[in-house]
Amino acid sequence: MEQFAILVCDDDREIVAALEIYLANEGYKVLKAFNGREALTILKNEHVDLIVLDIMMPEMDGIHATVKIREEKNIPIIMLSAKSEDSDKILGLNLGADDYITKPFNPLELIARVKAQLRRYATLGSREIKEHVYHSGGLVLDDQEKRVTVDEKPVNLTPIEYNILKLLLMNKGRVFSTDQIYEHVWQEPPVSSSNLVSVHIRHLREKIEVDPQNPMYLKVVWGLGYKIERVEK
Repeated sequence: MEQFAILVCDDDREIVAALEIYLANEGYKVLKAFNGREALTILKNEHVDLIVLDIMMPEMDGIHATVKIREEKNIPIIMLSAKSEDSDKILGLNLGADDYITKPFNPLELIARVKAQLRRYATLGSREIKEHVYHSGGLVLDDQEKRVTVDEKPVNLTPIEYNILKLLLMNKGRVFSTDQIYEHVWQEPPVSSSNLVSVHIRHLREKIEVDPQNPMYLKVVWGLGYKIERVEK
């Protein structure tokens, strides 16, 4: 059985030590960092499947670390935040984080979120998925190569963004509510899912649309949800 490697990055060493115990008990390899710079160094030298990343840290915080990570890697990022950091939490999601959990938290909840992210990430990278190509106009998703292009130019998506786009492209013209998108992509019942889905949708739109304010592909149907428009080349 493949052993996943989890990088835990938090300046609170007690939190890191506690998470190391819980994650190791689940069979994960645990790598530890105590600020964003240390996390980036580890990512350069070690294979990492998922990052648990605190927002507020010395030297380099989680927001700036996320920006750097997303320049090269699409591995899942779960952000840790205090309740007072809601604006930073939303900013982190906008910059490419996949999920967040608010301190103080139950370690078992974090483990559940780690497992959910790894399931999606593993499925995303699976070589067993049959070749399928979905497109609308110049927007193309190759599900065998896990590659997205717009007008033949590659687009770098996070696993969550990719799975949202795949769901909508596979069902061109069909409107999905935020709850439906959450259930399909996160594979769990929706609980206060609207803001989380909306943030990922906005970030996805910024990547695939020439003019995100007047989107060609990813449309909002007010009061109902989102859809991928059928666009002819």
